[in-house]
Amino acid sequence: MPAAEAEVVTEDAERFSYELSFHVLPTVAEGEVSAVFDTIKAAITGSGAELFDEEAPERFDLAYDIVTHLEGKNRKFSSAYFGWARFTSEAGALASITEVLDANTQVLRHMLVKLTKAEEAHPFRFHEALQDQKKVTTVEESTVVPDFTTVKAEEPAKEVEAKAEEVKEESAEVDDKELEKALEEKEV
Repeated sequence: MPAAEAEVVTEDAERFSYELSFHVLPTVAEGEVSAVFDTIKAAITGSGAELFDEEAPERFDLAYDIVTHLEGKNRKFSSAYFGWARFTSEAGALASITEVLDANTQVLRHMLVKLTKAEEAHPFRFHEALQDQKKVTTVEESTVVPDFTTVKAEEPAKEVEAKAEEVKEESAEVDDKELEKALEEKEV
């Protein structure tokens, strides 16, 4: 059939949402990490994909050491810069994105996943989660009970027993107060 008679198909290929997560080598200077991230984003948009969300790389300690062959030697890394980018793309464009990332010597490793609708609607912010995890919580003094099971050589046994009784009475008072409060709330 001649080319003039061929039917022209102009349907848009179906686009899906993807997330590309990556580790940048810790040997990259901190000021250069944003440039590496820009080259990754350029590889994504250069393939015809559209970025819709991202988290810039930040340095953190890895859960385990990663060994990679770099500059003719096996090198072990215990930290890296982690970041991710979300985009919509045709499935055929993914190969060109992964080729660019495989060729980039500043990327330690990367992973590309297809997102579900729920994952697309509710992105997990890794660096925010790390910050929340680092917050310190303190224990109220009223819940701390001293340990009187060990006796010092210079303290008589009667003094130790007296201190233990005081602690029991204090904890009993707290329990009574909490019990009364709970009963009042239940009656309301």
